[in-house]
Amino acid sequence: MRQHGVRSAALVLCILSYLLVGAAVFDALESEAERGRRQLLARKRAEFRRKYGFSPEDFRELERLARRAETHRAGRQWEFAGSFYFAITVITTIGYGHAAPGTDSGKVFCMFYALLGIPLTLVTFQSLGERLNALVRRLLLVAKRCLGLRRTHVSTENMVVAGLLVCATTLALGAATFAHFEGWTFFHAYYYCFITLTTIGFGDFVALRNGEALRRKPPYVAFCFLYILLGLTVIGAFLNLVVLRFLAASADMPERAARRASLPRRGAPESRGPARAHPLEMRACDNLGFSPPWSPEAVRCGRAHRPGARRKSI
Repeated sequence: MRQHGVRSAALVLCILSYLLVGAAVFDALESEAERGRRQLLARKRAEFRRKYGFSPEDFRELERLARRAETHRAGRQWEFAGSFYFAITVITTIGYGHAAPGTDSGKVFCMFYALLGIPLTLVTFQSLGERLNALVRRLLLVAKRCLGLRRTHVSTENMVVAGLLVCATTLALGAATFAHFEGWTFFHAYYYCFITLTTIGFGDFVALRNGEALRRKPPYVAFCFLYILLGLTVIGAFLNLVVLRFLAASADMPERAARRASLPRRGAPESRGPARAHPLEMRACDNLGFSPPWSPEAVRCGRAHRPGARRKSI
């Protein structure tokens, strides 16, 4: 229990340190540019007011109208296609902020809809991610056999590298498509795909917002919906694999320390009892999609508990 408390405290300190580093870097990168943008905006406002003779109240009203009109650039937001787009951003927790319910009844329904939809979506992506990781494992195993490698076992490190390549390919394909249809640069389109598929959803770049695309470009609309759902599956599978790998490694550290402390002194008889596998490694035996690397202790433990049975390989 004490070791778990120390590990939790260390993780909290790591998160706080990571936040402090991020805040310092963003401050250094963005604060000066923000100051320049604010000064430029103030000059533009003053020039606009002098040119057209707006009073301060009239100018503020014009700004409010411009903000409200922003949500209607893509056409009627709350027709079926736009509503479907909004529903995707709700249950996947992307939350661009490009649209929001305007009625109290819509706000109430949105809360209950998200309350049920978000857990359902998480469970669905978890299941699909497991199947996707199992498929990648099979493909890697077949590739190793075709290449004639002596060790055909697929480790978690192999899975992480393959998952990273699949994620990069998914982001690049989406970026090329969005750059073509939205008129963005490839870098901005890649940034949009990453922010979307990691469910950060800043809303500074949002697809289907120009030229009434929701009504005039049905094939592109369908591509956007499918890309978001399939891309979330790919990115989620990779992130879950990395998280489980980290959990397996961090949870195994106390046991390794205990084993080192219990090693027999020089000259003492060596114990030959069966080694015990870590619970996360035993769980990996039944979870092909999210398996931490097979340690020698886990393999020996599996043989000890299941005599005569062969370990399944994918």
